[in-house]
This record gives sequence, structure tokens and C-alpha cells, in this order.
Amino acid sequence: MEDETVITGPLYEAKKKVYPQATHGAFRTIKWALMAVCLGVYYLMPFLRWDRGPNLPDQAVLIDMPGRRFYFFFIEIWPQEVYYFTGLLIVAAMTLFLLNAIAGRVWCGYLCWQTVWTDLFFAVERWIEGDRRTRMMKDKKGLTFSRVREIVAKHALWLLIALLTGGAFVLYFADAPTLLKQLATGAAPSVAYIWVGILTFTTYVFAGHMREQTCVYMCPWPRIQAAMTDEWALNVSYESTRGEPRMSLKKAEHAHERGEKAGDCIDCGQCVAVCPTGVDIRHGSQLGCIQCGLCIDACNNVMKEIGRPGNLVAYDTDINIARRAEKLPPIYRPIRPRTLIYPVMILAVVGLMAFKLGTRSDLFVNVLHDRNPLAVTMSDGAVRNGYTVRVLNKQPNDRKVSLSVEGAPRLQMSIINDKGGASATVGPDQTLELRVAVTAPADSVPDQPVDVVFTVKDDSGAATATHKDHFFPR
Repeated sequence: MEDETVITGPLYEAKKKVYPQATHGAFRTIKWALMAVCLGVYYLMPFLRWDRGPNLPDQAVLIDMPGRRFYFFFIEIWPQEVYYFTGLLIVAAMTLFLLNAIAGRVWCGYLCWQTVWTDLFFAVERWIEGDRRTRMMKDKKGLTFSRVREIVAKHALWLLIALLTGGAFVLYFADAPTLLKQLATGAAPSVAYIWVGILTFTTYVFAGHMREQTCVYMCPWPRIQAAMTDEWALNVSYESTRGEPRMSLKKAEHAHERGEKAGDCIDCGQCVAVCPTGVDIRHGSQLGCIQCGLCIDACNNVMKEIGRPGNLVAYDTDINIARRAEKLPPIYRPIRPRTLIYPVMILAVVGLMAFKLGTRSDLFVNVLHDRNPLAVTMSDGAVRNGYTVRVLNKQPNDRKVSLSVEGAPRLQMSIINDKGGASATVGPDQTLELRVAVTAPADSVPDQPVDVVFTVKDDSGAATATHKDHFFPR
């Protein structure tokens, strides 16, 4: 019997604390700009106003749960139009795939909520505790009074940002100025405080404590993206053929004097120091790399100081790195099947949604034929069919509508109520259910079932809705 192997060590690598260092450069500037835009949109959007007329909210972006509406500037989405959200999800997915086809995980590096808020928390940490080296030294020295004061101040600011994040979220579900005042005075609904608490907790934990662990262990996109990318997508890459063998400046000088090869990389470690996930890009493409480009800025700054060419680390493809090693010019293929298919799909879905929005009616009708019996023969030989007609008024005011039917000669229609007739009034944002009788005179009864079309028309002539059903002779 063979001996069984007993594992006595840990089953996974212990977490290593990452101390990202501040840097400057083109990609850092882009990240600051996008962070400002994203946070500005998130925090300020609920306070924008949009005049929609009387009896309607004037908040530009509002998820009105009691009113069962979603408002986005001039667009109003009703519960029956949930397919628009399906379209938005398709557009979002195709956009993510397009970004991946062009530049890998560029979404993760610049626009993902985890990246944006974690970057903000990093900025607060550096402002209070100092940059990378300072923070590492303070952690080694242990707790002192000044250190405790810094830690308390940092976490207090983190909690304040998290609280503002949770507070801004609930403002999208009610009139923002009114709800903000209620939240401040303790008069807001309990569900608002619950959601503020949930978002405060998750923001504080994910952006302040989990940080890169969220990207490496929790997010599914790195696994999906790795299977979807191709050799033409730009990714943050280290040009090893130019950078290796790496050595210090002095050793490189001695190597050149001896006629030996020395790479441009001086092994300063700046690319690792600035990485928010602690990745060493010189080891190649890795799961933790979010393609933020900060290592490019750090490396370019070092190359500039020592007088060597930049872009030792750059957005590049493996194909071009191999071509440069062979003294061949780089080639790029930004236009290829997948970068054409995704935009076409995005435009098709957006175009379809725009067409539906532009041609939709705020009056809707649904017709349900009576099942038992399908038809009733009257004493004079006439045949009557019964229907349940539901008329939906999507306007915030009463509407008087008239109902008619076509499809067979001399059909007579009436609403079964005290007054009869073929008109009714539908309340604002309501559905009115009507019992309707359609009768064919004895001399006009069709020989077989025929299609009939019910038409509901607004008396102002502004809107018309139709629904097809059947008329049965027996």
C-alpha cells in the first residue's frame, strides 16, 4: 500500500499588504479625470432637474417605485417595457466586449466602480499617512499616539465617503432634495436608512479593506476576459527582449565596457511599487493586472531620468514585441472582425430601442375572448361574442376613449354597463377593464371564424391602439 501524501502547509498564499505608490504621467492624469467625471455623475445626477409638465416629477433621473416609472431626462419607461433594460444590458455587455477587443481590461483599469472608489480611498490614505515608503515604515514601527490619530482620521474619512455613496444611491429613488432633508432630520422611510447602511458598509469594506482582493478573487470578468481576448488586443506589456537582462546602472555600464548585453530595465521596482494590485508586469500577463497603465507612467519617468527610451512598459501586443526583437516594424489591427461585429450589434440594439421609443403609444389595449361559451346565438338568429377589454392609460391625466371593432360586415359593438355605448373614461396611469359584446346580425353571421380588430382611440385623436382577436359564429 502506497503512502498517502499529507499536506501540512497552508492551502493558499497568505495575503500580502499592497502599498501603492503615487506616480504622475499621462495615464495617471486620465485616471484622475475619469474618476472626477464618474464620481461627479454619480453624486450630482439626482439633483439635476427636467421639466416634464404638470403632475410629473421634475427629477432628471428617477426610479419612481410607487409610480412604477423610470425617468431618464426625456425618456419615460413603464413596467411593461422591461425589454428596454434587457437592451441596455446587451449594449453594456457588447461595449465591455468591444473594450476588451481593443485594449484588454481597460474597463477594469479606468471605469469599474471598484477601481474608481478604491483609487479615491488610496488618495485619502496617502494624504493622511504619506506615500508608500512612509506608510511601510509607520506600519513597522507599530502604534503610537500620532499613528492612531492618523488611522482614526483615515477611517473616518473613508466612512464619510462610504456614507455619501450610500446616501447618493437612495436619492435616485425619490425626489433628491426632499429625501436628503428627510435623511438629515431622521424623517426618511426606514427602507432608505437600510439601503444607506448597506451601501455604506459595502463601499467601506470593498474599497477600503478588500481592494485588490476583489479584483483577483471575487470578480468573474478577469476569467471571462482571458478567454475572449486575442493576439491583436493591446495589453500593458513589458518588452523583455529590450529590458533583459536587467541590472543596475553601474552594472550596465560595466557590462557595456566588457561588450556584454545589458537591458534597459534597471530593476528599480517602480512598476511594482505603483501597481494597485501588487503585480510585477515583468512576469508577463497576470490575473491581477487591471491594465490601468500606472506602471507605464512609472517606468517612463525612470527611463526619462536615466536617458533611455520610454515605453519599455507600454500598451502593446505580443506580436509586436516579437517583431521588434526581429528588427521588424510593429503592426496594428484595430479594425478586425470582432471590433466590427460588436459596434454593429451595439448600433442595432440602440437603433431598435430608439425606434421603439419613437413609435410607441401611451395608450394600450389588450383583448381576451370569453372561453365558455365562445359564441351565443340570440333568439332572432344573431350571434354574440363576449370579450374582456383592458385599456391602459399611460398619461398622468384622465382620458376619454372610444372603442370600435372591424373585420366582418355590420358588426355591432357595445360596452356592457349601465349606459352601454362604445366610450369610456380611463383614469390617470390606470388600467380600465371593460366587458364588451360584439354581435353579428342574423343575415351577416360569417360561415367560419374571422379575424376582428379592436381599436381604442383617444377622443383628442392623439393616440390609437389596436388588438387582433377572433369572432366565432358558433
